[in-house]
Amino acid sequence: MGERLTTEDLTGRSPATQTDEDARDQQDDVRDARTDLDADHGQVRAETDGGQNEPLLDGEEGARFERRWHQVQVAFVDQPRTAVEQADELVAELMRHLAETFADERTRLEAAWSAGEDVDTEALRVALTRYRSFFHRLLQT
Repeated sequence: MGERLTTEDLTGRSPATQTDEDARDQQDDVRDARTDLDADHGQVRAETDGGQNEPLLDGEEGARFERRWHQVQVAFVDQPRTAVEQADELVAELMRHLAETFADERTRLEAAWSAGEDVDTEALRVALTRYRSFFHRLLQT
């Protein structure tokens, strides 16, 4: 079926391309993983309709992308070709940002596993719920 593709692959971050700075960051991740997972566990999101409406970006990030999208639409009137090019760049940036967000979450989980810690099943359920929500949104469009 081919090679496995992960969110880390989409962001260009893989163990093979890891720098010393990345390694230090990963050590920090290991140290902070348990704290982060505990915090996530305490902030389980409401799943009124299967988690499908949970925001993928925090408020400010989402607003920033929305403002940029509005600028692209406005630009279409005077410069349609440029607007389409900008739309492509914005969508690519958003996809990369989302992939990085999911890769960061996976890195936190893997850091806890690498440290020999058991990851709380609830933290894993929350992670799987976020993946499911994102997956279904992609299929709906």
